[in-house]
Amino acid sequence: QAQPVEEKPATTEKPSVEKDPFNTELPVRTIPRMSAVEFYNRGVDQLDNGNYPEAMANFKQALQLEPYDPDINYNLGYVHHIQGNYQEAIDNYTAAIKIKTDYGEAYSNRGYAYFVQKKFIEAIADFSKAIALTPDNDTVYLSRGNAYSEVENYFQAIADYDRALSINPKNAMAYYQRGLTRSKLKQYQAAVADYTETLKIEPTFADAFYKRGLARLDLNKVEEAIQDFKKAADLFQEQGRTENYQEAMEAIKKL
Repeated sequence: QAQPVEEKPATTEKPSVEKDPFNTELPVRTIPRMSAVEFYNRGVDQLDNGNYPEAMANFKQALQLEPYDPDINYNLGYVHHIQGNYQEAIDNYTAAIKIKTDYGEAYSNRGYAYFVQKKFIEAIADFSKAIALTPDNDTVYLSRGNAYSEVENYFQAIADYDRALSINPKNAMAYYQRGLTRSKLKQYQAAVADYTETLKIEPTFADAFYKRGLARLDLNKVEEAIQDFKKAADLFQEQGRTENYQEAMEAIKKL
């Protein structure tokens, strides 16, 4: 199944807030704010190191002190996200968006979480918002294209893959996903061309060899299909993907 692309966490550390000695109203506000910054920065460090439980604990502490900080909400959502807790991630991304309505990364990642939950209409809406905020982000076009493909809006999906490739001609996944979509539309020659472009960028992309083999088979190019299946099988085996390897070998045996 096609997957959208995740945005990165907001890992920029926040500067400490200096006390203002000339304003007697600041200390009460400043002490928890400094603590929130400290917890946030600890969380960022833990996130960078892949220590997700520790990162989550620190972001939760920061959020208790600063519940209206969009980056804290976003990063807490991101930790949930990468651990597969998608509903919790959606809740945190939504909180971040309510605070910072132009938070493109939060829309993009919430769209990803909706996609995994098979809520494709919600995903498309979020990806569209992210595109409006970051129109030069090829990965968001790729993600929305994948969501359009899931709801069988193939021509809109292809338009999004086209846009992604116009922004980044080296986006191998955009070529690959466009190839998959063209195969669904029985545009096999165009699909073969897309898989070939994918392999120019990612020469060990086993799935692209396998899918190109299927498309070539549909074009009655049996010998070329066999070569693709063999290459796919070799790569699947090297990558430890036993089921895919067996699938490729079965395809060869049938020919």
